[in-house]
Parts: sequence; C-alpha cells; structure tokens
Amino acid sequence: MKIFLDKISVPIKSNLDEFDKHFDSSLESEVKTINTIVKYLVRKKGKRLRPRLSLLSAKICGDVNIKTYKVASLLEILHVATLVHDDVVDESDLRRGWPSVGRIWKNKLSILVGDYLFSKALTNMAEIESMESVKILANLASRLSQGEILQIEKALSKNMTEDVYFKMISDKTASLFSASCKLGAITATNNLDKIKSLQNFGEYLGLGFQIKDDLFDLVGNIGNTGKPSGYDLKRNLLTLPLIYILNNKSSISKKTFKLKLKFLLRNNKFTEIKNLIINEGGIEYAENKLLDISRKARFELETFEESDIKDAMIEILEFNLIRNV
Repeated sequence: MKIFLDKISVPIKSNLDEFDKHFDSSLESEVKTINTIVKYLVRKKGKRLRPRLSLLSAKICGDVNIKTYKVASLLEILHVATLVHDDVVDESDLRRGWPSVGRIWKNKLSILVGDYLFSKALTNMAEIESMESVKILANLASRLSQGEILQIEKALSKNMTEDVYFKMISDKTASLFSASCKLGAITATNNLDKIKSLQNFGEYLGLGFQIKDDLFDLVGNIGNTGKPSGYDLKRNLLTLPLIYILNNKSSISKKTFKLKLKFLLRNNKFTEIKNLIINEGGIEYAENKLLDISRKARFELETFEESDIKDAMIEILEFNLIRNV
C-alpha cells in the first residue's frame, strides 16, 4: 500500500502537504468532544484517493490552486461523514479493523458528528464561490443517499438485476470518485472535453473499486479488509458475483442455490461459500467486468498527453486490479 501511495503521490507531493493543512483546519471545532472524535476518525490517513484524484485532475488540466484544495478537502470531509453514517446504518462495530465511532461513542454521537462533518463540507462549498460546483455537490449528496437507500431496499426484497446493481454502486460509490475528478478539473480548466473525460474516468474507477470490494467480501479476510468474510452476505446485500449466478439460474435451481447458501452462512462456512461461488462462475464474471470497466477508464485518459500525472492515474487503475485492502 505505501509503495503504491508513494508512487502516485510523486507528481503532487507538495500539493498533498498543502492539502493536509487545508483539510485539518477545515475540521476544527470549539467543542472538545467533536475534536476528539474527529481526530480518531482521521488518525490514519488511509488511501485518501478522492483528494488525490482532485489534485491529479487539476494538475493534468493545468495547475492546482486554492479552489482545488477547498474542493479536495470538502470531498474528503463528505467521504468521512458518509462512513460515519454508514457504520450507524450497518450497525457495524468495525471500520478498517478498528472499533467504529458508534462502538466507542454510541450512535447518537456518531450521527451528530456525521452531521457536523456535513456542515463543514457545506462551509467549504460556499467558499468555492462557483454555482456549477455547488450544483455538482448537491447532486452528489443526493446520489450518495439514494444509492444507500436503494441498497437497503433491495436487501429487504432480496432481489436485484445487474442494471439496478450498477445504478446503485454508481450512486453510492462511483459518484464520489466522479465528482472528485470533475471538480478538480473545473478548478483548473474550462475545457469541457477534458472535464468530461475526467468525470467519466472517475465514474469507471469508482465502479471498479466497488466491484473489487464485492470480491473482498467473498474472498478477503478481516486482516486485510477490516471486515469479517461474508459481512455483506450476512446482511442480505447482493453483490455482483451473486447477482450473476442468480440471474442465470432457473427458478428451481435458484431456490436450491439460495437454500444451500443460507445453510452455509448460518454455519459460518465461508470457505465452502467461496468455493461454491467460484464453481458457479460468479468470481470470474465479476473479475472480467472489473477488467472491462478498467479498460474503459483508461480509454478516457487517451485525450491527455503522456506525463507523470497521467501515469499516476493509470497506476491507480492498475492498483485496484491487484489490491488486497
């Protein structure tokens, strides 16, 4: 992970240092409890892909400026806020292998701190002084919530087509990647073709990241992902490998498959579940989809000249194909 982050950070190293200053100052509060919880949330920087994407997108179009830092900060704040609320909705005790905010401070404070972070994102949004950016961010907030609600709706019905799945992950995951690239580009250029290409690149990249996370739920482990194997399965969340299998079975064989899966889940037989899904072709199908989407993302960068910035963005795509975290 560190080698990858160092590699993609080379063209924007000084920009990342400046981003950290903007991000940290954006989170400060006069309330001690808020500062304590926020410090816990951001104590490990993680991949911070979204601000990196904003900075890279600005730089490949021109150069990073004060508005780029504000955009990158508010998007990362928004991302952290959604994670806090997600853990409440999911009743999750862990986040990246550590106790969630709700586990330590309970859900009431989790929700309020998430709301505080949303308000800080709004403050940064106002300081950008760009109506186009405000519209993009308002649409982003709407898509994020719609994607999460759609996921819950389909989990309750236990039924989802592949088209609905891609709509869901486009809203709940890819929208933030797409906005990170688009807003970064907007701060550096008025070239609509370049802005559109980067918006599409972010969308495809986000779809790819979610598919990879789906695969982790089936073949990953808590040491790498911070979540136990089968975490999504236990919550009736349909991921791409399962959707493919279920949509390619007759009603009778579909029922048999579901009963077998339910039995294995109840008995925590995750190795058997993994083998079952592999044998049914679900893993291979999802991996092929991931490769196809990654190729589409790379194609969107063809409009840009060769550079270390472009290389870094391609590196992110390639990292997603092989990552184990």
